Amino acid sequence: MIYQKDDINTLPYIEERTFWQKYADVLSDYMGSWAFLILFVLLLVVWVTLNVLAWRLTWDPYPFILLNLALSSISALQAPIILMSQNRQAERDRINANYDYSVNKKAEEEIRDMQKDLDEIKEMIRKLK
Repeated sequence: MIYQKDDINTLPYIEERTFWQKYADVLSDYMGSWAFLILFVLLLVVWVTLNVLAWRLTWDPYPFILLNLALSSISALQAPIILMSQNRQAERDRINANYDYSVNKKAEEEIRDMQKDLDEIKEMIRKLK
């Protein structure tokens, strides 16, 4: 489908996102930020430090099996969320490329018309001389 200039405010990726698509976009943006990375590293450091230094209440002793399970679970959930967001971005890119193509096609037609008019003007000037 080719979109016209007036359609820019009603493009499908702006209005027709479901709650889960919006959630995946927001979550993916957050998971790709420095704030998330720093917070996650701090959480890992605190987890390991508390488990190494604690004498009695080590809920996850040295091989950190529970931490490994948590990290694996986060990775298993994070990958599909990021992929969903990337699919949405690819769809937005396709729509924008289609819109750009329409604009470029229209501009090309207008340039051809202008060139034709210029050629006619040149021909009329030649006739007047």
